[in-house]
Amino acid sequence: MGSDADNFVSKVVGGNNEDSLVANHAVEIMVWLATADLSMTAETGLTRYLKEIRRFPMLKPHEEYMLAKRWREHGDHVAAHKLVIGHLRLVAKIARGYGGYGLPISEIISEGNVGLMQAIKRFEPERGFRLATYAVWWIKASIQEYIMRSWSLVKMGTTDNQKKLFFNLRKAKSKISILHEGDMRPDQVKIIARRLGVTETDVIYMNRRLGGDASLNAPIRKDGDSGEWQDRLVDERADQETTLVASEEFDNHRKALASALAVLNDRERRIFEARRLVEDPITLKELAEEFGVSRERVRQIGVCAFEKVQKAVKNRVAAMGKRPNALIVGADGRLTYKGLIS
Repeated sequence: MGSDADNFVSKVVGGNNEDSLVANHAVEIMVWLATADLSMTAETGLTRYLKEIRRFPMLKPHEEYMLAKRWREHGDHVAAHKLVIGHLRLVAKIARGYGGYGLPISEIISEGNVGLMQAIKRFEPERGFRLATYAVWWIKASIQEYIMRSWSLVKMGTTDNQKKLFFNLRKAKSKISILHEGDMRPDQVKIIARRLGVTETDVIYMNRRLGGDASLNAPIRKDGDSGEWQDRLVDERADQETTLVASEEFDNHRKALASALAVLNDRERRIFEARRLVEDPITLKELAEEFGVSRERVRQIGVCAFEKVQKAVKNRVAAMGKRPNALIVGADGRLTYKGLIS
């Protein structure tokens, strides 16, 4: 039931006399709930738990107020325990509303009980409302968090919109008579997105996720002779031969460029590298101030240097017996190779 529940129960067991007997009894029925799914008579265990919690009386407003004050002001664990057992039926009622997610109802109730304990820990009776009103939010939040964790091996529902869709999409689909589990029509997606206040993309994504997880090791057909779904996955990575060719090509380009830069004088090389070969190119104004010339003159030197490098690269690659790629300037002003020079 979680560390919070365990810690709380261990403190309750420390009570004395009649309160201690009640506490021990509560521990016993919570153990029935925790082991209901593991025993041979799981349904019987859960039924017994639900029967037992009906024996605890509902708290009257004044009694609830006094117990909450004792817990909040004096840390009275016996008072807190009575608040818990007085609201176990509320947890069970809420938990039954989440029975359509394929998870054991006993575990859902256990998570709801943890939420109830969190609510009691934070409840402020002097505000004037009943504990049940305040606890509903905590109980639902705890149950929903558990369902989101357990529904899929892949994490889902990380945003508020996705959580809203997860718990409301089926209901929204039934309201517009969508009975199938496949993709919805665009007009249906638009209606649901508008009603729930989410994007159409979120609706499409969650509708597909609610179909459940599918194993890649599952057979394509039931006869088992068609192979597994993973057999049809395409490896989009380049093969070793392609990778080796690309690596050699890049190395040749790098060597050709390094050799071509040797044809430039110091000023041309400085301007060429500052304008073409760095992540953050230096401006014409800065280079003009560095060399004591106009910005237009810097631009002209850069163009001339580029033409020299391009010609030198072409000659270098041609000498290697290959058709050279074109050395061009990309949209961002940086140097790149593209196409073939005829």
